[in-house]
Amino acid sequence: MRAQYDYGDPVRVIRTLRDDGTYPGKHRGERLVKRGSIGHVVDVGTFLQDQLIYRVHFLDDNIQVGCREEELIAASAPWVESRFEFLQPVQAVVDLAVDGAVVVERGDHGQVLKVLRSGEAGAAPTACYQVRFTGRTLQVPERVLQECSQ
Repeated sequence: MRAQYDYGDPVRVIRTLRDDGTYPGKHRGERLVKRGSIGHVVDVGTFLQDQLIYRVHFLDDNIQVGCREEELIAASAPWVESRFEFLQPVQAVVDLAVDGAVVVERGDHGQVLKVLRSGEAGAAPTACYQVRFTGRTLQVPERVLQECSQ
């Protein structure tokens, strides 16, 4: 295992970090750091000998949090803001079809599995999502989703 980031490197967290029940003085599920926040690597360690964990100090929040490598990008990397985040419930605002057959109807509920951010040279940066609807996972643009109205 080779660490992608080193001590002092500025990094950005790509999803909101919440307490998993191990952060002192916080409640399980409580937000620790908002997605898009920038911090600096303080330490690098391992968990279960197969996962790199970075201790990152987020100065704006005055908090240090352990982050997995897949939760981080370089602070200098382009950042695309997104309306939805990992595991957030959403619903379709239009019918979604595959090969002409409707597989998700307007109003159907799903859950965001992954946020995909892109921005090619000269193009506006965009966010799209891998969303799990009943029985099917689809990659969809942000404009076809809304927050669940439950």
